[in-house]
Amino acid sequence: MSPLSKKLTKEQLLETVVAAIRDSGWNVLYLSEGHPFQLQMYRGDQSFRLRIYIWNITHGGGSARPADEYRIQVTGLHQFEQQPGEKTIILGWWAEAGVFAGFDVRKHSAPLGFSPSLQIRRGALELAAQTGFAPSDKGNQEIAIAFRSDFFAEYVRDLETLHDFGQSSQDFAALEAVAQEPEVNTTELPLTNQQRRVAVTSVSRKLRDAKFRKNVLIAYSYRCAVCGVALNLTDAAHIVPVPHQSSVDKTYNGLALCALHHRAYDQSLMTVWDDYTVRVNEVEAAHLKAIARGNGIEAFRLGLYPSILLPPVISDRPSIEFVKLGNSIRGWNE
Repeated sequence: MSPLSKKLTKEQLLETVVAAIRDSGWNVLYLSEGHPFQLQMYRGDQSFRLRIYIWNITHGGGSARPADEYRIQVTGLHQFEQQPGEKTIILGWWAEAGVFAGFDVRKHSAPLGFSPSLQIRRGALELAAQTGFAPSDKGNQEIAIAFRSDFFAEYVRDLETLHDFGQSSQDFAALEAVAQEPEVNTTELPLTNQQRRVAVTSVSRKLRDAKFRKNVLIAYSYRCAVCGVALNLTDAAHIVPVPHQSSVDKTYNGLALCALHHRAYDQSLMTVWDDYTVRVNEVEAAHLKAIARGNGIEAFRLGLYPSILLPPVISDRPSIEFVKLGNSIRGWNE
């Protein structure tokens, strides 16, 4: 058995969940010990209490089962518990590709029978590993959802709506189309329900964001382009912001920036010039000093590289035209 296929302990499975929540840009509070795990995930004014059941995903086994059937074997449990004010999450973890599978607790709310298991197709797990998300039709209006760690918060937020796509074969086909090609025009997809249309659009946007983030961070080796910090503190920042009509989710419109420098970049305290040098906004620095908020500006300045780290692949490097446009719309002048 390879290390990747080794079954994780419950404590290790909890670690994958917590890492996924943080990878999604959210914070975590531990509310209890033992399985099921009770957590609270929060960011800004948004918060969700979670009751998480999780097992390893293994092959279905047996000649009577489809060759591509994978499953979680539910053990040590008589019935899934649901409480008001909580989201009950049933998960599987497929270590081979580093993806989760989520199952609809509403379809499994009755007492469990002998040796219960929940299934998902291998194809969905593999597609989720590639794009970030994939639905899997289980029949009887039930679907399982495979997703990568960086999609965790999106799954939790739209939990019920995503699983409701099993109620309509037409809606399921639309969700599957977005999973296979996130760039598809969601306004042209036939859907029977407005709430599901909103969810499809959200999934499409998230998948494009996740692809952009992954490509940018890989291009910069997960290091901040202006100070070199990694530590899982780097973001993928758009040079030309998303709301602008010229913005694109391409690596050449991105910079890997640590949390501090991402915020400073968005607030125009520092920027990258069209010769790839790093500049501090001296007008803003003087203003901050004048209003007694300039403490730390010298340390901030010393923490910046003279020029950014450049990706080794030339096509990944910031587009000069995008850098100029990004600076212009942020109010920078020569």
